[in-house]
Amino acid sequence: MRPTFRPDAVLVQAVIAGSLSFAHLHDLAGAAGQAGWKAWAYPVSVDLLLVAAWSRLRALRSAGAPARSAWTWFTIALAASLGANVATAGLLDLDHVPGWLRILVAGWPALAFLGGTLLVHAATGQPEVEPAADVEPVSSDSVIESVSVVSDPIPALSADAEPVPEPAALAVPPALVAHARKVADDHRARTGSPIDSDTLRSRLGVPPLMAEAIAAQLT
Repeated sequence: MRPTFRPDAVLVQAVIAGSLSFAHLHDLAGAAGQAGWKAWAYPVSVDLLLVAAWSRLRALRSAGAPARSAWTWFTIALAASLGANVATAGLLDLDHVPGWLRILVAGWPALAFLGGTLLVHAATGQPEVEPAADVEPVSSDSVIESVSVVSDPIPALSADAEPVPEPAALAVPPALVAHARKVADDHRARTGSPIDSDTLRSRLGVPPLMAEAIAAQLT
């Protein structure tokens, strides 16, 4: 089934407006002394600058970059197109074009070339992504080797290593032992059972290892 063609009102309006603006620019350029193909080149130049400025404006706004330069050239091209429409509406005698208008028409090609060049080479505001550095591929053998190195068991202590001192081997001052004995006797008298190392540690305020050493001497 062939798709049916439905004319778009906006597209038709754009074609009509563009054709009229094109004709007005051609007539104004011809009246300003640009005859032949030159008169036809002026409306093409104005319309191309207008489209280029609008495209650059949309690109800059999408990238979140400042669009002041695109707005400037879009306004210049729009003023040229609108000015031609107004000038050819009977307000200007095309048989006696003033000198300043001839100067503007003659200088338009250089101005349009400058605007088009600046729009093409303007930065879009998107940061350049640096290429990733070459990464050397990692083989499976190297991964297994690294895992095996990390997962090696902790080596056992050698026979020459200094043994951890037992609780009874700690040097305890005799005065502290005598005081601990009084505390142990008082605990036995009140509870009827010998004092343990945890209770002795809390009563004397000594470290756990020291409490175990004192408890070993009380037995």
